[in-house]
Amino acid sequence: MKQIGIGIVGGGYMGKAHSVAMSSVGAVFNTALRPRLEMICGSNPASSERYRTTFGFSRAAGNWQELVSDEKVEAIIIASPQTTHREIAEAAFALGKPVFCEKPLGASLQDAKAMTAAAEKHGCVNMVGFNYIRTPATQYARQLLRDGRIGDLTWFRGEHTEDFDADPDQAATWRSTGEANGTMGDLSPHMINGARALIGPIVSIMAELETVHAQRGGQSVTNDDQAQIMCRFESGVMGHLFFSRVATGRKMGYAFEVFGTKGGLRFDMEDQNALWLYTAEGPEAELGYRKILTGPAHPDYEPFCQGPGHGTGYQDQIIIEARDFLQAIETGQPVWPTFAEGLEVSRVVAAAHESNRTRSWQDVQNF
Repeated sequence: MKQIGIGIVGGGYMGKAHSVAMSSVGAVFNTALRPRLEMICGSNPASSERYRTTFGFSRAAGNWQELVSDEKVEAIIIASPQTTHREIAEAAFALGKPVFCEKPLGASLQDAKAMTAAAEKHGCVNMVGFNYIRTPATQYARQLLRDGRIGDLTWFRGEHTEDFDADPDQAATWRSTGEANGTMGDLSPHMINGARALIGPIVSIMAELETVHAQRGGQSVTNDDQAQIMCRFESGVMGHLFFSRVATGRKMGYAFEVFGTKGGLRFDMEDQNALWLYTAEGPEAELGYRKILTGPAHPDYEPFCQGPGHGTGYQDQIIIEARDFLQAIETGQPVWPTFAEGLEVSRVVAAAHESNRTRSWQDVQNF
């Protein structure tokens, strides 16, 4: 087994998740490459040192430039705010280093295009962090759709809804300003990626964005609280997507529903170890959705647990991502989703903003 030095930029919510994942992935998946937690960088030297001690890194970096340029840091994970993604990725690629970047790929479509071009120019391994599509249940849903289990697809509904900003009396945060920090920039990329993974490319959309709470603690909210998209997929399937950070009662509402000519599928991340399947066969009196509990027979479940129905969790999704990133580095072969997928998601986001501005349908390929 060969070691690889990992550097992580960012030590908060996702920085911790990736640190834990890189500590665990070798034991879970018996990877040929074994991560060595080499260096971590927070927003300042004090936080960097705190993360180093807490997560078990060898060293703390004073800034991201120090981390990226360090010879012992052989692969970079970007878990910092999206406004920093482009500069860090471009610097890493210029040094020939693989990059895993948290979603969204950048703070704008221009960032996403530049980052994808840089990855291609330097020929570096690259991945973007769309973790929710990796649950065993969702991976199995993709298999069922590919196998035609519910027939020809006719309709898709997807949502990513949470309620962390549902209280109108809650004070403003960094999420309250800037297009990149609105719901279309923050939550929508996950379900846009999910819709593309399950159904295929989105070719045209009509979108509406809304600021529900225009003021927070005396500060104006300058971005969207929620948004909806009517869409048409390349296959001809009709769809609807909804995103919200003010969906009272929804904690992790990454959910989808698919209809086909021979059945249907339903999934909700708040019950992430279950997939609901309907097949239009058998006596009328026995027709209905049945609950499938994930177990060792489903993708990427058994390495975590040998007991059916015991379940996997959020952190396990990040460990699966870590496995995929290491595999891409080891083999030199891209593992989806690469930056190219992140760029396609950013095109849909850009088209949604333009659709909302012009009150018109938009072709995604024009962005």
